[in-house]
Amino acid sequence: MPDHEPFADISVDPPVRGFLHRTGSSPKDALILTHGAGGNCRGALLTALAEAFAMEGLMVLRSDLPFRQARAFGPPKPGDAARDRLGLKHAVGAVRGIVTGRIFLGGQSYGGRQATMLCAEEVGLVSGMLLLSYPLHAPGKPDRLRTQHLPNLRIPALFVHGTRDPFGSIEEMRSALRLIPASTSLFPVDEEGHDLGFKGKKRRDDLVPMIVSEFRKLFGS
Repeated sequence: MPDHEPFADISVDPPVRGFLHRTGSSPKDALILTHGAGGNCRGALLTALAEAFAMEGLMVLRSDLPFRQARAFGPPKPGDAARDRLGLKHAVGAVRGIVTGRIFLGGQSYGGRQATMLCAEEVGLVSGMLLLSYPLHAPGKPDRLRTQHLPNLRIPALFVHGTRDPFGSIEEMRSALRLIPASTSLFPVDEEGHDLGFKGKKRRDDLVPMIVSEFRKLFGS
């Protein structure tokens, strides 16, 4: 099992806080993972993914967004988004000081949306993205798509999405991904909703290795 340790960079504002996973060897590539509006970086899916990717040789940072560092519970406020994106940019900078290779940025739901918006604004910030349950629209509001920035997202991205996710159907996701002028891959997770099978004590143990496999297909070793 890879080692993991608390990580903090308080030299920047907002600071970077989370947990760093690394293997015994010196990894060249790294993956940053962040959480959704209702969670934190200690979530079961992010933890399982961090352990699995570290076993594959990547260094992984599970990072709490600034809104969660400020408040232990509750969703982000309308004014939090820009600061949360800045926090992700600082996380990339912190990791860039540790590894020499590629950096990938990933997030679940709200965290993934903020990551895509950051990378659409900051061309060349990272080498690729891993998006878990991208919130394409609010449940029951398919006419209010969150796609305005996608044409400016110019890096490869893997989207993992449940077939029962109320934040966007698989068909809606396929249509949205056609807006991205870069290589994308959509991995549907059968019979799962927005939590992708990780809720409470529920764990979908077969999902994590499949995500790692799809990631390797898109980005290589």
